[in-house]
Amino acid sequence: MNEETVLTADPATAVAEGADVATAVTVEAVAGRQSRRSTNTVTLEDVARHARVSPQTVSRSIRTPELVSEFTLERVRNSIAATGYVPNLAASNLASNRSMTVAAIIPAISASVFADALHGLEEVLAPAGYQLFIGSTSYRPGHEEELVRAFLGRRPDGIFIVGTEHSPNTEHLLRESKVPVIEAWDLTEKPIDTVVGFSNRESIRALVSFVRERGYAHPTFAGSFQTGDFRALARRSSFEEAVAEAFPGEPVRIVDSGTATVDYETGRRLLDEARRLHPETDVLMFASDVFAAGAVLECARRGLSVPGDIAITGFGDFEIGRHLVPTLTTVAVPNRQIGTTAGELLLARMTHRSSEPAEIDLGFSVVARESA
Repeated sequence: MNEETVLTADPATAVAEGADVATAVTVEAVAGRQSRRSTNTVTLEDVARHARVSPQTVSRSIRTPELVSEFTLERVRNSIAATGYVPNLAASNLASNRSMTVAAIIPAISASVFADALHGLEEVLAPAGYQLFIGSTSYRPGHEEELVRAFLGRRPDGIFIVGTEHSPNTEHLLRESKVPVIEAWDLTEKPIDTVVGFSNRESIRALVSFVRERGYAHPTFAGSFQTGDFRALARRSSFEEAVAEAFPGEPVRIVDSGTATVDYETGRRLLDEARRLHPETDVLMFASDVFAAGAVLECARRGLSVPGDIAITGFGDFEIGRHLVPTLTTVAVPNRQIGTTAGELLLARMTHRSSEPAEIDLGFSVVARESA
């Protein structure tokens, strides 16, 4: 098969003859001619004839568009659109040693904080022609290793991965991958390559100091502290240390939802558990704004005053927190900026404009509002 012939009439035939089924699609041949397989196909040569340029110009427009004039590039792109041509990227990648893809590995696709980062990542990479492969670990280190192996098998040009703690096998795979790797959402003294994030430990210490300064004396920390969520576990550990320092003699109060879904209902249940197990609690500090929002709404339903009967804080600075009554005191972290910064660093590395790893601390801030 000509490496530039990428469309065939019958996916089953394509598989039988060794073609990629992802490129198999029925088309009408632009030149009206039959291929060797007696199917109508669109080739790079067809695009060249349609655009009235050489096949080499079409190939250059696809592989290195920055080397083609804007007039010619627009002409070729219009012809590609008109003919329905799909480049054989597998063959192109072998020739250029570039896949024009970035693997993004996150804990949960449904979490808005990670979605914000992916939007930021795509905002930077898409205009440069890079596409994202996205995988979700569900906070399982073993599955993270499986995803890393699977993505590396597809030869991405870069990797974005949430977290700085990995299994020994995952760490070995990433270090030996020879592609730029960005770890995100935390900081570490021993990054695999480049790290972009903030200190989960320091953010909770700052929040504990804040509630102490506000005069609260009996804080309780509530959230989901799953085994594989190392960032949440770091926040929990930091809370324990900070309470011991800021509230000497005070017991450490923690309510854990386990593997419960991160939603408003779980926030309501955490509120119930905290009031049942620790009725003396005067400030309930949630590990997520989602939990905190559920608790604030439940307090309003029950006629409990926030912060009069119980103060509430969150983590993440989600939009809903700014619209609750009362508005939510929380910790703001740079969700989208993590993505855009990681995208800029990856792009510089993948296009050889930079070769140096970096450690970027984007910081956090305690946002004081009405709930505490």
